[in-house]
Amino acid sequence: MITKEQLAALFPQSPAPMIAAMAAQIGPLFKEYQIANSANRIHFFMAQIGHESGGDPTRQENLNYSAKRMAEVWPKRYAANPRVKPYTPNALALQLEHKPEALANNVYASRNGNGPPESGDGWRFRGRGLMQLTGRANYRDIGALAGIDLIADPDRAAATADALRVACAFWKSKNVNAVCDTGNFTKVTELVNGATIGLPERQQWLAKSRAKLGANPTVG
Repeated sequence: MITKEQLAALFPQSPAPMIAAMAAQIGPLFKEYQIANSANRIHFFMAQIGHESGGDPTRQENLNYSAKRMAEVWPKRYAANPRVKPYTPNALALQLEHKPEALANNVYASRNGNGPPESGDGWRFRGRGLMQLTGRANYRDIGALAGIDLIADPDRAAATADALRVACAFWKSKNVNAVCDTGNFTKVTELVNGATIGLPERQQWLAKSRAKLGANPTVG
């Protein structure tokens, strides 16, 4: 059975109350969402949330970027010439430098169900929780699956009482269990991430999950 001690070893950056909550919730939630049905499902889930949250389920997306970093991450938006490396920040990047809320409202505007910059949706629905849920549409849809009103209270996506259920609902929405059963971790990453960004680090989390939870983990 996955214990509080094992979770603390896997996620040492996570606050003690979150570890305690996860230990209490993991049995019923993993059974409800059928993640408990195989070792692959458990290990793949834990590896993905480890990478997405950086090992801290209470994490919220940090958008305190320098103009240079903004140009590197979003060259089409914030580089003076997105065809020429190294990228040089444009005027907008310089204007938004080290302004997390303004950056979020700009870069996430009119995407994933968000409104325009002045709506504040980019900041309100920035990445949170175990799966770094992002965008009004995801908060609405995953919240509905989880039975939690994340539009009214987005912070619940990373809250001690709700973070694991939200992550499980996200997992179910992507039909990830079926892919876990094929053993294709890369494909699981594509479903979770939309691409394979951070795949080597995710594979390290997978190895860590197997080491800390054992080859055949079970839940109570």
